[in-house]
Amino acid sequence: MKKPGLGLSSERLSAEEWTESAMCAQTDPERFYPELGGTAAAARKVCAQCVVRAECLDYALRNNELYGVWGGLTRQERRRMQRSS
Repeated sequence: MKKPGLGLSSERLSAEEWTESAMCAQTDPERFYPELGGTAAAARKVCAQCVVRAECLDYALRNNELYGVWGGLTRQERRRMQRSS
């Protein structure tokens, strides 16, 4: 199997497969759960460079993740995205 995010076809990856390549696994998890009124800027910087960003966002949307930054988007941004589709 090809590395997640590197030319992978439309097949879906399990959470275990894509999380192995996720940049967030190599950094402080607190970045992805900012406190109320805090900023998601630190998480977005990590997500912007992550090769499995799309898989992460897809996972969060399919599983209705309520907390944290997933695929570079906050909960509110993911909710807006779901409503517009």
